[in-house]
Amino acid sequence: MSTLNRARIVAAAVDLIEREGADAISMRRIAAELGVGVMSLYNHVPNKSALLDGVAEAVLSEIEFTDDPSAHWTDRVRIQARAFRQIAHHYPRSTMVVVSRQLRSPAGMLPAERALATLRDAGFEGGEAVRMLRMFIAYIVGSLLREVGVTPTFAPVRPDAPVAEADPALFPELSARAQELGACDHEAEFEFGLELLVQAMAVRLGERGLSGHETA
Repeated sequence: MSTLNRARIVAAAVDLIEREGADAISMRRIAAELGVGVMSLYNHVPNKSALLDGVAEAVLSEIEFTDDPSAHWTDRVRIQARAFRQIAHHYPRSTMVVVSRQLRSPAGMLPAERALATLRDAGFEGGEAVRMLRMFIAYIVGSLLREVGVTPTFAPVRPDAPVAEADPALFPELSARAQELGACDHEAEFEFGLELLVQAMAVRLGERGLSGHETA
C-alpha cells in the first residue's frame, strides 16, 4: 500500500467527486476509499474544507499554459480560456469545487494572476479586468454545465430522451428550430461564444482610442 500523504488523499477526493459529486465527500468516506482509519487523515488534512481546497488547487495546477507574452492580447485570452476549459472538461465535477472555493495558495492564484496580467497589459483598467475575468469564468462554467447535462435548457437532447414537440401556433420559433435545439457540437458552441466575448472586449477597448493596443 502506498504511503498515506496529502497528495494521495486529495487524489482520492478528486476521484470520488468525479464519480459521485462533491456531496459525497466526507473524511470518513475518503478514509474508506483509501482503506485507512479516519483519524489518520487528520495528520495530513485538518478538515473537509481544507480537503476541498486541496481538490481545487490540484485541478488548477494541471492547467497547461502555452501563453506567449509576445502574442496579441486577444490570442492570449483565447489560449487561457481554452486551457481552463480543457481542465474543466477533464474534471467537470471537481471544477464546480474550484469555482466555489476562495483560493489562497500559489497554485490556486496563478491562473487568475495570468489572466488579469493579460487584460491589464491589453489596456483594461483594474476593476474592469476583474469583471472580465469573472465574465469568462461564468461563461466557461456555464458551457461546462450544459455539456455535462447539469443544465438541460437548450442543451442537446439525449439519444434516449424523446424530443419535445412545440405547438407551431404557440411557439413558432421553437418549432422551426427544433432540429438545431436538439443537437449541439460542444466544441463549436464554446468557440462561438468565446469569439463573441473576445470581439466585444476588443470593441470596448478600441472605443477608447488607446494607442498601442490594436484590436484583433
